Amino acid sequence: MRGRPAPPGRGNEGRLRTARPGACFVIRVDDANAVRSITIARPDKRNALTCGMLSDLSSAFETAADMRACVLLGDGPVFCAGFDLHEGAHDRQMSVLRAQLHGLARVIQAMRALACPVVVGAHGAAIAGGCALLGGADLVLADREARFGYPVVRLGISPAVTAPYLRQRVGDGPARAMLLDPGLIDAERAHCLGLVDELFESADLVRECAVARARVLGEKPGGGATRTRRWCGTLSAVALAPEATQVSLQAVGPETFERMNREVWTR
Repeated sequence: MRGRPAPPGRGNEGRLRTARPGACFVIRVDDANAVRSITIARPDKRNALTCGMLSDLSSAFETAADMRACVLLGDGPVFCAGFDLHEGAHDRQMSVLRAQLHGLARVIQAMRALACPVVVGAHGAAIAGGCALLGGADLVLADREARFGYPVVRLGISPAVTAPYLRQRVGDGPARAMLLDPGLIDAERAHCLGLVDELFESADLVRECAVARARVLGEKPGGGATRTRRWCGTLSAVALAPEATQVSLQAVGPETFERMNREVWTR
């Protein structure tokens, strides 16, 4: 991590991976001018999230208390394709998927708990858990070719963990439609719904402008923004988050395993 030592590790899988010149880590963290840039850097797997990556993301946000702003980005052609479902391919008890759901909830809650603004640059695609990450943002930027949605519904996985945050961003009706329909929506539709705040012509512009927006937000006087963000954090989305996570967990069972075995892991 540039500018200060990294926080203590959590073991091989939960350790916060930090950026060094010439190094490539799954989660990359860079601090500059009181703005923390957090990058999901697993482009060969479309930035699919493992349990360790989710732990690292949580740590990156939880240790950002002295930052003026945070920005979340993804390397490669897409922002994030959701969970790495292959991580639990041989886990008939579905404990890996349960851990992923808990990990995702923790990441979003860590994003929402920060006093500083959070900007997400979601280029290419934000699918399932990747789309859920948008719920932790104050400002979401995307390119015009990006796609969003929750296709895991067809596997029997409930995206209820993200429901309170999605509902807060887009409203009850659109949130229900997105959570129940396994199809994807395009960037224009996401922008109309309020899921995305700004659209750009390319992924490079999304990344560049996301960092720029975070810097501008970080330069504003902190007191008013901090109080506003904390007040927003007391609204119903945060209160409902634990219950929403339980709904997702309750849907994970033997039938889910068999369905995923047929449709995902045997490919």
